[in-house]
Amino acid sequence: MPLDLTAIRAGNPDAEVIAGTRLCMSEVGRVEGKAKAPGLTIACTYQAPLFTETLAELGRQEPATYINIREMAGWSDQTDRTGPKMAALLAALAESPATQRPVTLQSDGVALIIGSDERCLEIAERLKDALDLTILLDGCVPVAPPHALEYPVFAGKVRNATGVLGSFSLTIDGFAAPTPSSRGALRFGPHRDGATSECHLIIDLSGNRALFPAHDLRPGYFRADPNDTIAVEALIAKARDSIGTFDKPRYVDFRADLCAHSRSKIVGCTRCLDICPTGAISPNGDAVAIDAGICAGCGGCSAVCPTGAASYSLPAPDAGLRRLRSLLAGYHRAGGKQAIVLFHDSQHGLPLIEALSRHGRGLPAHVLPVAVEETTQLGIEWIAAALAFGAASVQVLTRSKPRHDDAALVQTMALADALLPPMGLGGAAGRIACDDPDALRAALDAILPVPERPASAVLPLGGKREVQRRVLRELAAVAPQKPERIALPQGAPMGGLIVAADSCTLCHACVSACPTQALTANPDRPELRFAEDLCVQCGICVKTCPEKVITLEPRLDLIAIDAPPILLKQEDPHACESCGKLFGTKATVARIREKLSGKHWMFSGANADRLALIGLCDDCRVTASLGAGIDPYAGPERPRVRTSEDYFAERERDIKD
Repeated sequence: MPLDLTAIRAGNPDAEVIAGTRLCMSEVGRVEGKAKAPGLTIACTYQAPLFTETLAELGRQEPATYINIREMAGWSDQTDRTGPKMAALLAALAESPATQRPVTLQSDGVALIIGSDERCLEIAERLKDALDLTILLDGCVPVAPPHALEYPVFAGKVRNATGVLGSFSLTIDGFAAPTPSSRGALRFGPHRDGATSECHLIIDLSGNRALFPAHDLRPGYFRADPNDTIAVEALIAKARDSIGTFDKPRYVDFRADLCAHSRSKIVGCTRCLDICPTGAISPNGDAVAIDAGICAGCGGCSAVCPTGAASYSLPAPDAGLRRLRSLLAGYHRAGGKQAIVLFHDSQHGLPLIEALSRHGRGLPAHVLPVAVEETTQLGIEWIAAALAFGAASVQVLTRSKPRHDDAALVQTMALADALLPPMGLGGAAGRIACDDPDALRAALDAILPVPERPASAVLPLGGKREVQRRVLRELAAVAPQKPERIALPQGAPMGGLIVAADSCTLCHACVSACPTQALTANPDRPELRFAEDLCVQCGICVKTCPEKVITLEPRLDLIAIDAPPILLKQEDPHACESCGKLFGTKATVARIREKLSGKHWMFSGANADRLALIGLCDDCRVTASLGAGIDPYAGPERPRVRTSEDYFAERERDIKD
């Protein structure tokens, strides 16, 4: 493949660029000469093991960075125009890679085999030397007793199961032990429901519904159709190797103090609970809890979380967008035009791109592939940032039929479809769902060019919410059209409130409940203030308001996004009619007087003058009541307390009658 060194150097002005044709063979000395150079990047992944070994022998301590510019750029029918693209891929490496914090799972091989027939015993025979086995049969099929009971065999059906590799817990109904006198078939004694069992591995050969959602992503749970010989053999191999200590990435960082799930047992935001395919998220008081052992890293919770309480850590929100910024900045410095950012994963997207480059026409020169852990981790900030940094289009490459629920990505694309057209960017974001390399190339070729527009140079910093607000503001600044307000679909993570001010009593229940402090009070005056940039549309304020005067309005207000809080309602405080102390509001005092006048015995008839007490502060009201000799118990006779004896007596009278 030809190398456009002029473009590559223009896109990476601070780097020394060394080019060759046989750097892994006769020219390897040129690489060895840079063995001690800081920040060494080698644009070849095919010979990465050789380079790593060579550099280690020369005493290099800092690991080199490797990047593939061959399949991603050079192998294409537009190879003569790929210089800016290569420059962009290299420039993106200026940002430090994500650091991983592992989650450790420990398994000692205590395994439970679930099934219905002799095949469970056959598999147990093959695993008995490696695992500590117990067999649970559902009792639907007669099973011949084994010659020797080398492992426990019981009857029962699993009601439910929880846990992960090393810490499974099951509830079993119909649990029974075999009788010693079983002859032609295993017979079981008395059974009981609600038995519990704990194990480190579950081998499910029942052929029934899986015990867990997205079961293939649950570490330690091995399930196969007992009639599928190949699947059973693969299961046996995996189960045999599941002893020891295992590290898996901690995909999501969670901050309970930012969570908007609920307040005072009033549930508001359930976005992450609704989206998690593995059941790793559960309510935990006013917040939620994410089980890092169960989490499979789809990133859906991070994509839909409105506050940033759940944030994807591979990479962190700001780190990923800074790398995206460097990618597009390098592309533009090298003279690239009409960039299309193609987000893809490593399990499906990467093999598809490599197949296209090796056996097809390759990616177009203006398509910049960006690998992410999972495409479902992409929130609206990723799409907005790519467009703000100068991408002409953003495309997400997925399977034609997703393996698991991709509702998070569907929501992100729906939000993009609502945000972009009012900015004059209709069609700038899309999803390519295909499994064929040539179909991928055809879809990319069909994207029409758009007029060039300026690119933002904003540096994404902070948590997800801050980054999202910043990139949306920057996108609006460089977009062809600049609307002040964009209506969004229900469930969008941003918007305003409509408050019926005439009916609001300024009780401030909404202020106490708001998890993001979007609603605030004034400690010096009866006021209700609202900061739209902090509102995540969780709805807790709507459910908390006793007067039911609050309505959510999903929208993006590009004026309010950086504006100070607005005043929703303000009233004059009421001054005590005796001492002048301020308390409550004039409207509240007037409303209470109106509701009590002539309608309550304490303020009716001869007692009408007591309405004056309503206008007094707490201290003066007590003093006035004592001075006037008011007896709060002097009202009409109260209903007599009824006891059980009264009801029994009435029943006896009814029977006699």
